[in-house]
Amino acid sequence: MEFEWYLDFVDLNYRPDPDELVCTFLVHPSEGITIEEAAGRVASESSVGTWTTLASLPDRIKKLMAKVFLIDGNMVKVSYPLELFEPGNLPQLLSSIAGNIFGMRAIRNLRLLDIEFPHDYVKNFSGAKYGIPGIREILKIDDRPLLATVPKPKLGFDVHEYADVAYQALCGGLDMVKDDENLTNQSFIKFEERLESVMKVLDLAEKETGERKTYLVNITAETEEMVRRAKLVSDFGNEYVMVDFLTSGFSALQTLRKKCEELNLAIHAHRAMHAAFTRSKVHGISLRVLVKLLRIVGVDNVHVGSGVGKMVGELEEVLELVKICRDAWYDLRPIFPVSSGGLHPGLVPDLISKFGKDVIIQAGGGVHGHPDGTFSGARAFREAVDLTLSGMDLEEGGKELRKALEKWGKIRPR
Repeated sequence: MEFEWYLDFVDLNYRPDPDELVCTFLVHPSEGITIEEAAGRVASESSVGTWTTLASLPDRIKKLMAKVFLIDGNMVKVSYPLELFEPGNLPQLLSSIAGNIFGMRAIRNLRLLDIEFPHDYVKNFSGAKYGIPGIREILKIDDRPLLATVPKPKLGFDVHEYADVAYQALCGGLDMVKDDENLTNQSFIKFEERLESVMKVLDLAEKETGERKTYLVNITAETEEMVRRAKLVSDFGNEYVMVDFLTSGFSALQTLRKKCEELNLAIHAHRAMHAAFTRSKVHGISLRVLVKLLRIVGVDNVHVGSGVGKMVGELEEVLELVKICRDAWYDLRPIFPVSSGGLHPGLVPDLISKFGKDVIIQAGGGVHGHPDGTFSGARAFREAVDLTLSGMDLEEGGKELRKALEKWGKIRPR
């Protein structure tokens, strides 16, 4: 007796309507299961199906069935009627298209490669408040990449040590100081004390350099506490918060985005934990999907890797993420891609040739590991950018840059 109906969700002659949402999956069936059967299970479990035929199924519900409309080797495309998704509810979307389907025994490996969003879904989200043009206006920088650093070591400083490192970096020519992803409110460096101390030295650095500076302060915590910290950041006169969006969760991120609209705060999104499910090429969710979700929700910048530093991420993938951040997409503002992970002055020409000017370049050890300390490391990094944009060789730089090149050359850390 035939009781399974997974193949009812496969129609290779179907062509999606423009207002449908389309997901691209990489599907590896378990032994004894055909690709058509596996694809049908994905479409069924992520829409209206169950494991067996039902006694009755009204026609209006049949219209909500997801449809597998393309199978190319192990690549499968599935279209979804938009009625399946609650407007403006990102967790619900992910529970549907990236939920139970990853645990089905009939599927050995499954990877969500891409989502194509219709405008009628995207219009329910705000997108970035500032994006590239807004952040450039805040910092009064029009013609070069923005430069950021994370004080190193990433943990262990007290508030005074941390603020001093931040001060040296900002006075040396960097635009942003950023907390690391695991620095929040530890006993040795309380959140509010750190915020107050860094804001004081930020004001001093602005007066000394005549340049605008900002602090990407990590407010990652339980949602209500994140909102409280965001208010503190605003009260201290800063314009930026940072959040580890995956460990916080997309519902928390959506709440934070609304609160930051009220507080006129920009959002720096850190991708901590992403490699737990993006690193495999055959299973999990791609970074392409995550960056699209972030642009829809409305962060102002997000880490995309570098293609030349210490973090996993092939250059082709990184540049694809850059396009997702910056290319025209409905009425959403373009956002800054952030290049980070093992960067130093010797890699700047390569970075700018690949990313262009609309990028935030973040260097940690490549600033603070300079033989003469943080101030000289920041000077070297800023000069490397200025020389590159002027079409000059880095070897023509001053003593700080020469010492950086003597130490690191053009190595790519592993």
